Amino acid sequence: METANQNQAPASADDRDAQENKYTALFSYIYILFLIPLLAKRDSKFCQFHAKQGLVLFVVDIIASLFMWIPLIGQLLMLALAIVSIIGIVKVLNGEYWKIPFVYDWSEKIKI
Repeated sequence: METANQNQAPASADDRDAQENKYTALFSYIYILFLIPLLAKRDSKFCQFHAKQGLVLFVVDIIASLFMWIPLIGQLLMLALAIVSIIGIVKVLNGEYWKIPFVYDWSEKIKI
């Protein structure tokens, strides 16, 4: 008789890192709280990946807030950023690495 654990493949280091740190990494997509995983989990590849994207989103959010006075464009831009943040949180909770278009490229240039 085989147990369920024998049928499963061993978890990789990235999978373990994601599962252990996903609740910390979810702060990456909540405005300035990206600093929590960025500074507290420096040894976690998963946290650093999402925190750097959160940093870029934070900067984009600040720039986008300058356009809030434009009636339709500002609101649509802020709505789009909120949707991207929610998707990011869902991906983190699922333990996934999600390369946000354009944001990921900028986040890769960050060396902390």
